Amino acid sequence: MIYLIATLKIKPGSLPAIMEAVAPCIEATRKEAGCISYDLLQSTTDENTLTFVERWTDQAAIDAHFEEPHLIAWRNAGEPFFTDRKIEIIHPTEVIER
Repeated sequence: MIYLIATLKIKPGSLPAIMEAVAPCIEATRKEAGCISYDLLQSTTDENTLTFVERWTDQAAIDAHFEEPHLIAWRNAGEPFFTDRKIEIIHPTEVIER
């Protein structure tokens, strides 16, 4: 199993637009082959920090996810609201930042 942790900093006041844009992606991603879990969490100490916590069967499933039309659509829709983002792919023996 591989974890992907994506931390997004968003513009103040943009949460409603972000949640509307991301909902179809979350629903479709949870149906993807290789997706074990896919959750979006809001920080309890900073309302403008969101974190995706994802579990995947292997790297091939993550690679396929990055090419899915619903992820590309979400990324394009959310981009105007992001101020920063960090993606970490955590293997049992290493952490890869993207």
